[in-house]
Amino acid sequence: MVYNYRPLPDKQQKIAEVAAERLFQLANGDDNRRHTIYVSEGEESIALPARAVALLSDVLMMMARGHGITLFPRIAEVTTMEAADILNVSRPYVIKLLDAGEIPYRLVGRHRRIRLEDILDYKDDIDQKREAILDQMVAEAQELGLYD
Repeated sequence: MVYNYRPLPDKQQKIAEVAAERLFQLANGDDNRRHTIYVSEGEESIALPARAVALLSDVLMMMARGHGITLFPRIAEVTTMEAADILNVSRPYVIKLLDAGEIPYRLVGRHRRIRLEDILDYKDDIDQKREAILDQMVAEAQELGLYD
């Protein structure tokens, strides 16, 4: 299941912003804290884990800023175009990564399908390597007296 939400109309963006800020305040802190949402129509309450409240806060903040949202379960498979969007690179670059064996994939007919988890793992790995290189550059600059 993939959820794809278009940007909210202007009037609803402000409502989303207020809700996101409030949920953000509630979600920060104890992961074991129990959160309850009350539905006024039937006086029904729904218990939510803190992580779900934090996710809902993030989604609402993106919607408040006028962004569309797409949610994928980690077990989902994505196309090369979706993978390129996640990595913020071109589709041909993703295909080169796949052909080089950098990211596993499977073929469905002639189309490549990549597990979302594999894309996210690759992205995390690249981000960590990039951070390590930047840390090394800063350390070298400090040693040379170029950076305070």
